[in-house]
Amino acid sequence: MKVKGTLNSIRGKIVLIYCLLVFIATTIIGVFIMSQLEAYYINSTKDNLSKAVQEGSLLISLNSYEDIDKHKEEIQESIDAWSKSLQQEIFVVNESFMIIAASNETKGKSAIDILDQGLILQGLGGGSTEKTGYINSQTARIPTISMVFPVGGNKDARGVLYLRADLTSVYNTINQSKEIFLKAMIIALAITAALGFFIAKSITEPINNVTKLAKKMADGDFSQEVSIKSNDEIGRLAEMFNILRLKLNETLTEISNEKSKLETILKYMADGLIAVDLSGHIVHANPSAMAMLKVSKQEIEERNYDDIIKEINPRLTIKETIEKCKLAPVEENFEFGGSNYAVRYDHFRDENGSDVGIIMILQDITQRQKVEKMQMDFVANVSHELKTPLTTIKSYTETLIDGAVEDPETEKSFLEIINMEADRMNRLVKDLLQLSRLDHQQEKLVKKNCDLTKLLLNAVKKVELTANGKKQHLNCLFDSEKRILIIGDKDSIEQVLLNVLSNSIKYTQVGGRIDIDAIIHDKKVAITVADNGIGIPKAELSRVFERFFRVDKARSRAMGGTGLGLAISKQIVEEHDGVIKLESKEGIGTTVFITLSLAASRGESNID
Repeated sequence: MKVKGTLNSIRGKIVLIYCLLVFIATTIIGVFIMSQLEAYYINSTKDNLSKAVQEGSLLISLNSYEDIDKHKEEIQESIDAWSKSLQQEIFVVNESFMIIAASNETKGKSAIDILDQGLILQGLGGGSTEKTGYINSQTARIPTISMVFPVGGNKDARGVLYLRADLTSVYNTINQSKEIFLKAMIIALAITAALGFFIAKSITEPINNVTKLAKKMADGDFSQEVSIKSNDEIGRLAEMFNILRLKLNETLTEISNEKSKLETILKYMADGLIAVDLSGHIVHANPSAMAMLKVSKQEIEERNYDDIIKEINPRLTIKETIEKCKLAPVEENFEFGGSNYAVRYDHFRDENGSDVGIIMILQDITQRQKVEKMQMDFVANVSHELKTPLTTIKSYTETLIDGAVEDPETEKSFLEIINMEADRMNRLVKDLLQLSRLDHQQEKLVKKNCDLTKLLLNAVKKVELTANGKKQHLNCLFDSEKRILIIGDKDSIEQVLLNVLSNSIKYTQVGGRIDIDAIIHDKKVAITVADNGIGIPKAELSRVFERFFRVDKARSRAMGGTGLGLAISKQIVEEHDGVIKLESKEGIGTTVFITLSLAASRGESNID
């Protein structure tokens, strides 16, 4: 495995390539040299034989015989003499393929079994030729070269001179040369491998350093820097790596910041966001979406979108939403868990523009619809409240203009009614303006230490005359001698007390009872105004602080009420970081609770 890993590395490949190049080059050179050397030795042997025969007297003497068969002895003597200077075998063959003279013991034998018949035929045909081959001995095959020369002329050859040289020494020399060359090649390959290793190391070591640093970068460590040791391609690679590191670090930091911003936006946005892929897997859901759908993070991860949404709104399954938003984004409203939601959804696509899923924006519109309804009710109520006195004023004014009333008493009565309706409109406008200022925090409240006991006594005193007119009993249960210090705007707090007391007097029958008390508990004071009046129906308790709400509309209008008193009181109490609430039972009575904070200091200064 280690060898395989080494060969797969750049260093191993470089060494292998170097060795292969040297091996191929030396092999080609060796083959070429060996073939040239073999050709040289063989050609040298042929040239020596050819010169010896053609320049010597042997062939000339043979050509001088008219009939070589008649001069066998003489020819044999010549061959014996020549064989001493020539190491090759010499044969003289006649036209009958009989060896008539030879340098060995083959004289008198047929040349067909001993010599190459083809060469003899070519020689008898008048041509000089040669051929390399092998002869078989008892111990081995002997390489040879055979040469044939015609005797007696080129056309009427009377025989052939056949020379055969042993090439064993030539091939032994060539084989030794091959062995020497092979050893030299092995040494050269070893040297090449060693040099290649060091050369490869000088190339791959910087690359290995870059690889190690790249791995650290992959693990998130961008503090590494490659040292540049040369100006070549490796040095430029290191330089580009350092530039890449800086750019990548900047890019990832920017992406991380953008991701953090996006995650923060999605986490804290009021609207819910859900991303679903085409298979129905929920890719992302922000906390608002999970709260609206009333599912946990674990359910988002484990359950399919359709399984969740079918319990909420079957019309929003992945199949139906994909079908609906084929051409354009779709907006729908639905109700779930007592709340109203608006949902807008559309396809979302990948970088190639292919659809990969649906993205949804959920918006809780319950409060918005409630506000819109309140606004519509408010406009309708204001219009209604103004329409009645305006109609009355217009009717009585037209009657007076037409001169139909001649009785001064009647005329005076009409004018008093007109004046009363104008006062009623004036109170309505004044209350509306105050509510508007409170809504827009334009009402200037001067908060300082004030005596709540004194404010309660003043408020009771101001409504006492009205209560006496209905023979009602105003009972102050609190200690009138004990001061209760609070921080607040004296006029505003007194207005709240007057509104609550006035409502109790209005909705309590003749001879009724109204109890006022103030109890201190845990740095707060709780003011209670309890009556035994007509009470409020249970179904309407949640609306008592709405603008223009009246329990008994006819009685309220008759007594000059605008239906804004409790709404204004609630705004003022909340501006003082207090709480106002109401409990009531129809036919038994109503109790209003107002909780305010006590002043931190009970000093004598700055007390109203």
